[in-house]
Amino acid sequence: MIFDDTPCALGEGALWHPLRQSFLWFDINKKLLFQRAPDDDKAQVFEFDEHVSAMGWIDKTTLLIASETALFQFDIERATSTHIVGLEADNPMTRSNDGRADPYGGFWIGTMGKKGEAGAGAIYRYYRGELRKLYTDISVSNSICFAPDGKTAYFCDTPTKRIMQQRLDDAGWPNGEAEIFADVAPFKPDGSVVDSTGCLWNAQWGAHRVACYDASGQFVRAIEFTASQISCPAFGGADMNQLIATSARQNLTHPQADDGKVFIVPMDIKGQKEHQVRL
Repeated sequence: MIFDDTPCALGEGALWHPLRQSFLWFDINKKLLFQRAPDDDKAQVFEFDEHVSAMGWIDKTTLLIASETALFQFDIERATSTHIVGLEADNPMTRSNDGRADPYGGFWIGTMGKKGEAGAGAIYRYYRGELRKLYTDISVSNSICFAPDGKTAYFCDTPTKRIMQQRLDDAGWPNGEAEIFADVAPFKPDGSVVDSTGCLWNAQWGAHRVACYDASGQFVRAIEFTASQISCPAFGGADMNQLIATSARQNLTHPQADDGKVFIVPMDIKGQKEHQVRL
C-alpha cells in the first residue's frame, strides 16, 4: 500500500515520532525532509541547503538531524536549525547516510562518499557532547539499529553484503570486536530496524523487499514491494504495528510507477518505540 506517492530520488531515514504520532523521512538527493501522520492528506515538506539523511527525536518539537557537514537540532514547528557539532565538515567528498538513536540516548551516524567511493566513510556515535569515531574504511554505511535489550548494535557496510553485530557496554559504547550477524548475499543490505521481539528487518536495495532475520541471524520471511530500490524501514502507528519503507528512483534507467514512493504495511508484530536522543 502506498503511504506517500511523492517520488523520492533517494528516500531514506524513515522514523516514527512517538510524541507527534507521525512518520518522517528524507529525500537525500533533493535535500528534503517530509512529515506525515497516517491520517494526513499530504506530507509537510522542509527544504535544506545541504544533504540531510538521518534523524532522531529530542522532544515533541525538536529533531536531531545529520547532514553532510554536521549534526544539528531542528525545530519542526519553527523550521529553525541550531548547530551541534561538525560531521566531516572539512571533507567535501562525503555526506551523512544511515543513522539512529541508541537505547542510551546517543546517536549513531554513518558517512559515505558522495559518489560511493570505497572506504571513504566511517561510523560515529554522538553521546553527551562527544562525537567519537567507531569504525573506519566504510564505503556505504547502513543498517544502524539496536536490540530491545540495549546490549547489541547492528550496522553494515553495504558492499560487503554482511550485517554486523556489536556488543555494547553499560554506557552504549562498543565492547569488543564486531561479528557477523547475517551474510545476506546476494542481496545488498540497506537500512534496518529491529522489532519488539528482537527480529531485524532489512531493506534490500534492488530486490523489491524488506527481509526479516531472527536474533540468531537466520532468515525468517520477506515482504515484497512494487519498488525495486527499498532503502529504509521503520515501525510506527498508534499501536506500533505498521511498517513503512522508503524507496529510491536514482540510477534507474527505466523507473516504474512506484519507484521512489513510501509504502506502509500492516504487521502482525510490533516495533520498538524509537529511542529518544538525550543531548
